[in-house]
Amino acid sequence: MTEKSVRERAQTLAEALPYLHKYHGGSVTVKYGGSVMLDAELQAVMLRDLVLLSYVGISAILVHGGGPEISEMMRRLGREPQVVEGLRVTDAETMRIAQMVLVGRINQDIVSAINQQGGRAVGLSGKDAGLLVASKKEGPVDLGLVGEVEEVRPEILRTLVAAGYIPVVAPIAVGRKGETFNVNADHAAGRVAASVKAAKLIVLSDVPGILRDRRDESTLVSALTAAQAQALLDEGVIEQGMIPKVQGCLDAVRLGVERCHLIDGRVPHAILIELLTDAGIGTMITA
Repeated sequence: MTEKSVRERAQTLAEALPYLHKYHGGSVTVKYGGSVMLDAELQAVMLRDLVLLSYVGISAILVHGGGPEISEMMRRLGREPQVVEGLRVTDAETMRIAQMVLVGRINQDIVSAINQQGGRAVGLSGKDAGLLVASKKEGPVDLGLVGEVEEVRPEILRTLVAAGYIPVVAPIAVGRKGETFNVNADHAAGRVAASVKAAKLIVLSDVPGILRDRRDESTLVSALTAAQAQALLDEGVIEQGMIPKVQGCLDAVRLGVERCHLIDGRVPHAILIELLTDAGIGTMITA
């Protein structure tokens, strides 16, 4: 390592100090999803960064999706996925597949990977300790067993975080009568972040943020108020899979989270860049 690179590394650490001071003892909620989850190298870097945060006194709660993996499993079983405005149409068989993929495979793979990086992770679904309580999501299209979170019971999260663990949450929820619901991970992350009074919600995906023209990355919007983000939703500027991401952020800021960030998970160390540097990336949404 050259003297210049050593100085640059020291400068980076010095730049991080005020942010480490600001967030020390607090927590961030990270939502992880999209096709970026399929890149093993990027995932390893991201999970290592979460472990780093835990070692410097910043607690992290990870809420994950798994849409591409669920769709792949459905096709293997001869079923064609249906998605309406970013939400998967979920009949009983699709619910079983989603629960198997999200809870049985993806959740445990992430937990194992964090533990391999030197962290201490515990896997949960929204059913554990009644963490996510949902009812059937109503709307113009019947989405089947898609749930809308009515209540978050964060006691299990607080207990784990206080003991130094990183909770990893799969977005499967329980109904008032014991039903199982498939909850969009972005919506779940927004409600989880608010329930634990997270300093930030960070949404990692395979897009650079909110674009005024989704075909042109130069139209990235770096900062929005909740009202401005809602207006872009109403105008149809935000569409397809970005709809639930922005809705999840709006839920969070309206329920007390100070800032939400939609950032590009394809960028190595995206969480650290957003949280601990002057630069920041993606789109920030504030109340």
